[in-house]
Amino acid sequence: MTTPISPVVTPYAAAANQAATQAASTQAASNRSQLDPQAFLQLLVAQLQYQDPSDPVDTSSFMAQTATLSQVQTMNSMASTLTSLANAQQAQAATSLIGKSVTYADSSGVQQTGVVTSASLLATGATLKVGTTDVPLTQILGVSAAPAGTPS
Repeated sequence: MTTPISPVVTPYAAAANQAATQAASTQAASNRSQLDPQAFLQLLVAQLQYQDPSDPVDTSSFMAQTATLSQVQTMNSMASTLTSLANAQQAQAATSLIGKSVTYADSSGVQQTGVVTSASLLATGATLKVGTTDVPLTQILGVSAAPAGTPS
């Protein structure tokens, strides 16, 4: 004769909720604007670890969660690739301005013009050297050919 296992839902549900709350608060504290696959994986593992043995998670639900994790990882990979592409494009744009005459707004908002002599590729973005002034690429308002007789 077999004895049915009585479901012990409360401790498992409480533990899963606690683990989910901890993972969610860790994710929220780290960065609210990005998807965090690690937090998602922690929630999934907590759900599987603390599930009720007499009422396991539906396999279709598990597959949907696994697919969601895969989508999150793919989106993070794409975001990283797009960031790298944008940085490469900015570097290319900055180096192509060497020897050109540019118009930019200085720190007081006054428009200045000068010839770009070099470009620096920093973590904060590309910076151009115009005369003795460092000008962020984002402050360039116009570009033209260098005046005749200007050394390139």
